[in-house]
Amino acid sequence: MSQFFDTLVGIFQKSGFAQFGEEGGLLYLVMIVVGCFLLYLAIVKQYEPLILLPMAFGMILANLPGSGIIHMEYFVADGLEHPMWMEILNNGGLADMLYMGVKLGIYPPLIFLGIGTMTDFGPLISNPKSLLLGAAAQFGIFGTYMGARLLTATGVVDFTQAQSAAISIIGGADGPTAIFVTSVLAPELLGSIAVAAYSYMALVPVIQPPIMRALTTEKERKIVMKQLRTVSKTERIVFPILCTIIVSLIIPDSTVLVGMLMLGNLMKECGVVDRIQKTAGNELMNIITIFLALSVGCTTSANSFLNSRTLFIIVLGLIAFSFGTAAGVLFGKLMCWITHGQVNPLIGSAGVSAVPMAARVSQKEGQKANPSNFLLMHAMGPNVAGVIGSAVAAGILINIFG
Repeated sequence: MSQFFDTLVGIFQKSGFAQFGEEGGLLYLVMIVVGCFLLYLAIVKQYEPLILLPMAFGMILANLPGSGIIHMEYFVADGLEHPMWMEILNNGGLADMLYMGVKLGIYPPLIFLGIGTMTDFGPLISNPKSLLLGAAAQFGIFGTYMGARLLTATGVVDFTQAQSAAISIIGGADGPTAIFVTSVLAPELLGSIAVAAYSYMALVPVIQPPIMRALTTEKERKIVMKQLRTVSKTERIVFPILCTIIVSLIIPDSTVLVGMLMLGNLMKECGVVDRIQKTAGNELMNIITIFLALSVGCTTSANSFLNSRTLFIIVLGLIAFSFGTAAGVLFGKLMCWITHGQVNPLIGSAGVSAVPMAARVSQKEGQKANPSNFLLMHAMGPNVAGVIGSAVAAGILINIFG
């Protein structure tokens, strides 16, 4: 009988429950609670559920003591310039194998391919001026980089230039781009930056409206814009080809993101590859989304996530996103003044890359001021321009700091 009880005691001592009582064990419990909160946002509030649900569950898996779901020391460690491929292949598990797609920069471009198949660049082609609004909204990225450098200069935090650049990309409100840039520049911050980026994407309907209302007058919000012209099929086909060539020649490091985005869009617009277009936009994108979100969630273990740097990342990410929204709205006001009231400044907030959520927020705020106002298609121009803009900004940051 004593042997039986000794066996039970031994099982308990090796269990995760016992490890909660060890030094730092409660931090894992905190992370599990955070993961459950993100699941609540995904399931109950339906905030970006396709990403938040697998990411949050990955967070829970990574913080179950003893689970060994992922071995980040094979990917990120002091003095480690390249992943420990042999260790990963010999001793790695499912999450390690899936994370290789993040580390090698495979998943984000494939996500962009799927996004391209669902993106309508018609509003942007019809109103090329909206490209300026998408560009203006990227101010949050570069403004936050300067803020991170200022904090480092004052000794508040110790971010490197590459880490500051990775944090600033949160301002583009583009999760795949944030992951792509971070995996290149600061893989040790991937979990924190990915959670912040997707959380703020999910909270677009909460964060943006107060900023939009604060920076615009009721008269400006009531402006009704002229109907967009019809875009020909030829224009729709030529646009992704020209955009890829021009952007890639200017910023070669943006080629993989912009190129895959435009390839997906070309598949959609040409009308001759329906099968692979549907596969890229549905089955392939769904599979990659699961792999990406789950593996990134598994990187958020308590010992690497719960620290002062994560807090600064979350705060700087919010500042980046807010600055990007404000810059878009302010540039919209400038265009409104230049065009003598033909542009509703609200569409400038859609210049961030959260497609189509940011455009819907512009539409909703416009209808609150004027029920007969329909801004959705006008806002889609800056919105899709923001996707291109964030990819270009990513290329610039990688070119400078990579």
